[in-house]
Amino acid sequence: MTSESHTTPFSSLDDYIALPRVESLTLSPDGARVVLTVATLARDRTTYERALWSVGADGTGVPTRLTRSAKGESGAAFTAAGDVLFVSGRPDAGAEKDTEAAQLWLLPAASGEARAITRLAGGVSGIAAVAVAANSLVIAADLLPSALDLESESVARTERTEKKVVAILHESYPVRYWDHDLGPAEPHLLALDLADLQDTIVGPASVTPADAPAPYPADLPRPRDLTPNPGRTMDTAGQALTPDGATLIVARRVAEQRSGRYVLVSIDVSTGTQTTLFDEPKVDFEAPAISLDGRLIAFVRSAVSTPEGPADQEIWVADLDGGHPRRLATEWDRWPTSLVFDAPNGGAPGESNQSLIVTADHNGRGPIFRVPLDGGAPEQLTTDDFSYTNVCVDAQTGDLVALRSSWVTPAHPVRISRSGSVTRLATPAALPDVPGTITEVETLAEDGARVRAWLLLPDGASAQHPAPLLLWIHGGPLNSWNAWSWRWSPLLAVARGYAVLLPDPALSTGYGLDFIARGWNAWGVKPYTDLLAITDAAEALPEIDETLTAAMGGSFGGYMANWVAGHTDRFRAIVSHASLWALDQFNGTTDNSEYWQSIFSTQGMVDNSPHQAVRDIVTPMLVIHGDHDYRVPIGESLRLWSELAEHHANADGSTQHKFLFFPDENHWVLKPQHAVVWYQTVFAFLDQHVHGADWKRPSLLG
Repeated sequence: MTSESHTTPFSSLDDYIALPRVESLTLSPDGARVVLTVATLARDRTTYERALWSVGADGTGVPTRLTRSAKGESGAAFTAAGDVLFVSGRPDAGAEKDTEAAQLWLLPAASGEARAITRLAGGVSGIAAVAVAANSLVIAADLLPSALDLESESVARTERTEKKVVAILHESYPVRYWDHDLGPAEPHLLALDLADLQDTIVGPASVTPADAPAPYPADLPRPRDLTPNPGRTMDTAGQALTPDGATLIVARRVAEQRSGRYVLVSIDVSTGTQTTLFDEPKVDFEAPAISLDGRLIAFVRSAVSTPEGPADQEIWVADLDGGHPRRLATEWDRWPTSLVFDAPNGGAPGESNQSLIVTADHNGRGPIFRVPLDGGAPEQLTTDDFSYTNVCVDAQTGDLVALRSSWVTPAHPVRISRSGSVTRLATPAALPDVPGTITEVETLAEDGARVRAWLLLPDGASAQHPAPLLLWIHGGPLNSWNAWSWRWSPLLAVARGYAVLLPDPALSTGYGLDFIARGWNAWGVKPYTDLLAITDAAEALPEIDETLTAAMGGSFGGYMANWVAGHTDRFRAIVSHASLWALDQFNGTTDNSEYWQSIFSTQGMVDNSPHQAVRDIVTPMLVIHGDHDYRVPIGESLRLWSELAEHHANADGSTQHKFLFFPDENHWVLKPQHAVVWYQTVFAFLDQHVHGADWKRPSLLG
């Protein structure tokens, strides 16, 4: 994982945002090809366009582009016949007018043009589940609560649009989620039978009376609502469809005053009848998967955490009807990030049929594990320095295909054999050259716990030319620095001569439940001392200049940046993005207030609030926030900025601190032009305070 000193795309922010990126992967039923969703920078450089590409699943051949439209495509899946399904807002030639609502499209495997197979007034939210041995699938779509059918729903939407009404009446909590308002439409799951799709030419529709709603198109399969009057219950935690398309297993939300929990239900697709399979007070059942023979379900069971400590996330398996439930890997304390059933007979006669394929954070990586259904210990299948996502099982061979990435390698498709050997597949998004090198650093915390981190070093860093150090704290806090992120790219700092430390302090996943518990109800204690300890270890290396250090983080990382600012003066600059500042304010204004209040005791909320130490801040801070951030509302940074001015501004109002505000961005700042401004401002601020350079205001900030 090294590269010699040279110019890379990370040396230029404009070149960086133009790099194509693979976002998702799905495998065809016959195991022959993989469809990738690839995002590329639009011509005006203010957004990304997405297209579907096909590549061979055996590592041979070259990528073939399948789709091309200004609106782009996403959410790809295969039908049992090998046709490609996707969601797109591209114009539908069969519609009377272009509503711009995203619909479900089908691209035939045999060849031919893609066609829209839904025409819902509010569009399709996504593909929920597809049967692997039938013409059935389930889509997610939002419908207005007053609508009695699809036709009346269209009329109600048209009336709101024409009268320009955007008001929302809420009758339950929550009202927002991450970056968008909830309502007035509610999430539904709708069944489609592709056998009802007509290929014949349909003549003009009969004239509809002016006061009657237009009928749903007769040549399209009519979506059947499996979840009438759902409220917010179909804000699901996953769903899966049996191979024959007859039964849908859903992790359904049950509202509870200000919060809710997830229960596992079975829905008969033909009748819509719901049967609850698993339901326990203060327990969530999530991420259901169904075996390829349709006999078994697997799911994640987790009790609700309390201020006393984090609850474990358990892997369970049961019969399709919920019978004979049993927990797997009872001694394993890694938290699953995905699970899917292994192929029958492992893809070959004579091999075991009894296992799950599971991904989990582990020691700064995200490997694939094989978890036996007989209760045996999990087997780690991949042992490299990568994290794996989008794992699909080839039912014919038992091999896997997936995306993998690390901090120096963006997501790319690979094939994993039964033995664990990995073969790269072709990709239209070539892996870029990267600057510097990557290694690991570890130390012992004050309580004796092992704390580790990735350390990226710039080219040329040595004892003779030590590099300044940037401590970059991850969000979450239940998270790990183990996979590529296009939004948070330490290589951009490495290309500018900074060494970047990516630590996993207490509360990080991948090191066991006890490691998480070290920082529970004590965010400002163990995570903070872990960060200082691992920073000490990095600064002791000859390649690091311990006199030139800075710290930064976003979300929980921003919280920790604020905490660091109030408890030490060892850093020359601190960048705090989308940060928690005053916990008493945050826990009532975030989009999921009950959770945050439930994991802190009353005293813990007081003791761990960074705003208590505002008077002790001496380090220059760059505060950054987006107004559409509903997880960490803008009020956090507004109060932080106000209190920095109250306690530290000069008599004339001038200050060493800065506040970068994005009125139309959310928790992450995703628009490419804004990402450029974000990094320009951060690097200008760091250069000013770490290197003593003159402040250089980014030109696009006026």
